[in-house]
Amino acid sequence: MQPPKDDLAEPLDIPYTREQLREFDGSDPTKPIYVAIKGTIFDVSKKVDVYGKGKSYNLFAGKDASKALGMSSLNSEDAVSDYSTLSDDDRKVLEEWYSFFKKRYNVVGKVVDLPPQGASL
Repeated sequence: MQPPKDDLAEPLDIPYTREQLREFDGSDPTKPIYVAIKGTIFDVSKKVDVYGKGKSYNLFAGKDASKALGMSSLNSEDAVSDYSTLSDDDRKVLEEWYSFFKKRYNVVGKVVDLPPQGASL
């Protein structure tokens, strides 16, 4: 596991729609790779070896996949923002992932059009 960073930039609050976020899924090597958790967008570009196209965690790239992170799931059907059905234990895991990302990756924005928790798309 990588150690926390002490050189992170000040968090940004740039608004992104889900459609705009999809552009940062690792498929275009000229663009950064973003992963969102609970609406907060992190730049994970420095870990292209795991989040890049075809890599093990690319499933999370270009979207808010909070539910999958909370479940520790690599199933595409779980890679959604709605984590309202997570158990208390899975919510704790989600919070641990959120904390992990905040200590290691720059925050570049917020997803502004996520549906409310529990709402279907």
